Amino acid sequence: MRYLTFALAKGRLAKKSLELFEKLGITCEEINDDKTRKLIFVNEDLKLKFFLSKPSDVPTYVDYGAADIGIVGKDTILEEGRNIFEVLDFGFGKCRMCVCGPAKNKELLNSGRQIRVASKYPNIAKDYFHNVKGQTTEIIKLNGSVELAPIVGLSDVIVDIVETGSTLKENGLEVLETICDLSARMVVNQVSMKMENERITKLINGLKEIIG
Repeated sequence: MRYLTFALAKGRLAKKSLELFEKLGITCEEINDDKTRKLIFVNEDLKLKFFLSKPSDVPTYVDYGAADIGIVGKDTILEEGRNIFEVLDFGFGKCRMCVCGPAKNKELLNSGRQIRVASKYPNIAKDYFHNVKGQTTEIIKLNGSVELAPIVGLSDVIVDIVETGSTLKENGLEVLETICDLSARMVVNQVSMKMENERITKLINGLKEIIG
């Protein structure tokens, strides 16, 4: 039996995912050791391998078959646009992808005028404005605090993840439109889904029962 390999997004998602797996009897003690320098963790009994990855790399590992299964946020799946199967919504890490900005800029969103949009998620922003709204935009990719962009006049609005909205409020911004709901998802390599269908389907069904 070959190993099934999991790519887990580092941080909270990996921790929560491993807690779910433990309820299914899938354990991997070494991965919980903060001091370890290991990159790959193995459960020999169940023929499973796990590794932690930067979230944006998880869909790439799965697409290319370096991992059979990945667990990552829906935002990353949408932004990366990889050729992978999304098979399960874990239901945690819930938040929204939104268009945000000063209240006065809401009218710009339906004005038909070209607007400037700043985002860490340029592909999601482009898809929403060009394909959903049919609005012309100049999209500016930022890596840091995107809330700064409309405050300093770099952009009219931003596209970003919103959990509570408190950071927006503190900076005089608000949610102007909601693009989609986000949460942690399980993704599977297309070839792995065919070759290891029985094992992967059993895992998915087991997780579904736990998630409810």
